[in-house]
Amino acid sequence: MKFIKNTLDKMRPSFEKGGKLHAFHSLFDAIDTLMFVPANTTTKGCHVRDAVDNKRTMITVFIALLPALLFGMYNIGFQHYLSIGEIASSTDYCANFWNNFGYGFLKVLPLLLVSYIVGLGIEVVFAQIRGHEVSEGYFVTGLLIPMICPPDVPLWQLALAVAFAVIIGKEVFGGTGYNFLNPALVARAFLFFSYPIQMSGDTVWIAEKADAFSGATPLGEMIAGATLPSASIMDMFIGFMPGCVGETSAIAILIGALILLVSGVASWRVMLSVFAGGAVMGLIFNAVGANDYMNMPFYYHFLIGGFMFGAVFMATDPVTAAHTNTGKYIYGFLIGIMAVLIRVVNPAYPEGMMLAILLMNVFAPLIDYYVVDANIRKRAKRAKLVNNK
Repeated sequence: MKFIKNTLDKMRPSFEKGGKLHAFHSLFDAIDTLMFVPANTTTKGCHVRDAVDNKRTMITVFIALLPALLFGMYNIGFQHYLSIGEIASSTDYCANFWNNFGYGFLKVLPLLLVSYIVGLGIEVVFAQIRGHEVSEGYFVTGLLIPMICPPDVPLWQLALAVAFAVIIGKEVFGGTGYNFLNPALVARAFLFFSYPIQMSGDTVWIAEKADAFSGATPLGEMIAGATLPSASIMDMFIGFMPGCVGETSAIAILIGALILLVSGVASWRVMLSVFAGGAVMGLIFNAVGANDYMNMPFYYHFLIGGFMFGAVFMATDPVTAAHTNTGKYIYGFLIGIMAVLIRVVNPAYPEGMMLAILLMNVFAPLIDYYVVDANIRKRAKRAKLVNNK
C-alpha cells in the first residue's frame, strides 16, 4: 500500500490546477480518497478528527450488500439450471454449486460494469464541471441498481435508467446529499414504467429459462390467485426462488442489516418501523379476508418481493429518509403500511415497496417539519407556564 500511496503522491501535481491532466482531477481525487484517508485537516477551532468519512461509510454499506449479491449470483444459476432440467429438484441446493455461481456471476458482472461505467462517468463529468470532488454516494448506488433488477434486463435499458437516475434523480438537485429521491429506486421506477415487459410478468425473473417452466415469483403467484406461494417458508427465507438479483434471500439481507446496525450506519428506528407498518397492514387485511391474498399471513410479505431488501437498504438511506428520531418512526411505519397496501389493493403494481419508499421520500421533509414544529410548540408552551409562575 505504501508503494501505491507514493505513486499517487508523485502523480498528484499533474492533476492539480495548471497540470497537464487537470481535466481529470476529479477522477484522480476519487481514486485517491477511495483508497486512502484524505489529507485535509481543520486548522481553526475545536473539531473531532476521525478517519471515518463518507467514503468509509459507503464502504460499510457496500460490504453489507455483499452477502445478498453473492447469494443472488448463485441463485440466478440455480434457478436457470432448475428450469432447464439440469437440476432435478428445487431442494437439491448443493448440486453443481460452482456451475450455478459461475453462471450467475457472468450474468451479473455486465450489469455491474454498465452501472458503474455509466454512473461514475456521469458523476466525474459533473464533478469536473463544478470543480468538486466526485461524490461517494454512487459507490453504493452503482451496486444497488443491478441488485434490484431482473437478471436478464437489457444492458442498454439499464444504461438509460442509470443515466436518468444520476442526472435527473440526483445531479440536477446538486448531487449527493441534495437529492430528495433514492437514486437506485429512481432507476428502477424508470425501468418499470418505461419498459414494463422487461420488468414484470413471469418471464423475466429466471435467466434463459425453459419455456415450459413457470418462472413466477411468490408475489406473482399470489397476485394470480394462489392460496399460498408454492415455495416453502424455508425456501423463501434462504432465497431459493425467482426474483431480482439481490432481493430473494432474507437471511443474506439480515446479515447485511446486522452489519449496518452494529456499525451504526443505518437507523434501527426506520428498519423496525417499516416491519411494524407492514405487519399492521397485513393484519388488517387478514381481518378483512376478502380473498386469498388478503388472508395470506402478514409475515409472508416480509419474505416475498423486495420488502426486506427495501426496509434494510433503501428506506434507511440517510439522505432521503426522515432525520428526526420521531420522524423516522413515522416515515418507516408509513412505508410498511403503503408497501403492503399497494401490493394487495393494486395488482398492477405488485412490488409496492418501490413505490412506497419513493412516495415517503417526497413526504420525509414534511414529516420532519411537523415533528420539529410540534417540539417547538411544546417547549414554548412549557416555557410560558414556567414564566407565569
